[in-house]
Amino acid sequence: MNDRPHPSSPAASAVAASPVTHYENFPVASVLCPPHLRQPIAAIYGFARTADDIADEGDALAASRLADLAAYQADLQAIAQGQAPSARWASVFVPLQAVLRSHQLPVPLLQDLLSAFEQDVEKTRDADGYADRAELLDYCRRSANPVGRLLLHLYGVHSAQALEESDAICTALQLINFWQDLSVDIPRSRHYLPRADCAAHGACQAELLALKSTRENVQLIADCAYWARATMLSGAPLVHRLPGRAGWELRLVVQGGLRILDKVDALKGGSLQQRPTLTPWDWCVMLARAVTM
Repeated sequence: MNDRPHPSSPAASAVAASPVTHYENFPVASVLCPPHLRQPIAAIYGFARTADDIADEGDALAASRLADLAAYQADLQAIAQGQAPSARWASVFVPLQAVLRSHQLPVPLLQDLLSAFEQDVEKTRDADGYADRAELLDYCRRSANPVGRLLLHLYGVHSAQALEESDAICTALQLINFWQDLSVDIPRSRHYLPRADCAAHGACQAELLALKSTRENVQLIADCAYWARATMLSGAPLVHRLPGRAGWELRLVVQGGLRILDKVDALKGGSLQQRPTLTPWDWCVMLARAVTM
């Protein structure tokens, strides 16, 4: 996977268990994070970030990555059953086990994340993509949505509407990272533009692989960005359902995602050649928009 928040953020409102060395467009160590939840959120973020690195970082072969993820999964199962984890990732699983006990975290959500990481390794190994939006959304359901649901669990927010809105925000953040990272992902055999969308816009696979901004490719990316924006806006009312600092944190997450989409749109297909990033001025815009949500 990319350097994306899980929300992902995907862990957009998380505080890393160790210093954050990855580029993040969305707030990670925000002072708005509720102080009493910083340690639990840090444990969740550390779990997701480490698994993401196993799947994505370095030059390991796919077989090695999958074996490591299987070992990582075994450690998760061990701590869920009250057993000690292996020494290899003790710095991740010891804090996480404490949070599992103190906050009764739903373990299946953590397992979903690992399932998505495994899928990413397999898709990259095979240079495979996604047939349509439904298949890509199923991936987002496991790669991004669990972190939002875990955070809502910590906040004590359990309504069906809140969960639905959280899923929309997390899915949108995942999609935004896809469209933001085309210039990085495609050369690494990571293909997230659905084949059905490519066909609908007449986008040529060879031209996409060559990172060419043809008229068809520009229209394809614009349509995918519109999809992500509509998804984000459908979840945005969640900012009013979260208490205090958490709600303000989420406002910045939402506005960060929307601001990246502004930049993707402004590039008019140029995200095939460059990765849009947020500047200090963009943060001013995000803050102003967050206040008026």
